[in-house]
Amino acid sequence: MQARNEGRPHDEEPAAGAPAAGQPREEGVILRMDERAMRTSYANAFRTNATPEEVMLDFGVNLAGPPQRPGGQPEIIFQLGERIILNYYQAKRLALTLGRIIRDHEERFGDIELDVAKRRRPQG
Repeated sequence: MQARNEGRPHDEEPAAGAPAAGQPREEGVILRMDERAMRTSYANAFRTNATPEEVMLDFGVNLAGPPQRPGGQPEIIFQLGERIILNYYQAKRLALTLGRIIRDHEERFGDIELDVAKRRRPQG
């Protein structure tokens, strides 16, 4: 079962026994959210891997590091923090949900430009 908390503050819970948004009602099933062990993480980078049964999503933070030697190239360190493993059914549900959330955001606020060079403002 997939649960969503879209459009509600984090402390607001759906009515007991109410189906998650967009989900058919299942008679005799009550979904309760237990968020006591939930952690919050930040990521500005990710990598993916897949097996025939599962999709792995590794999340982390890109950190700019100084060059290892004077005059050398600066380095970016990808500090991995979390790994989420999903079966393909949940991975597809996640992909569809993220696509819809991003589409809604872009309709409200404009396109999200992924090319950094196009987002940069000229210095001067």
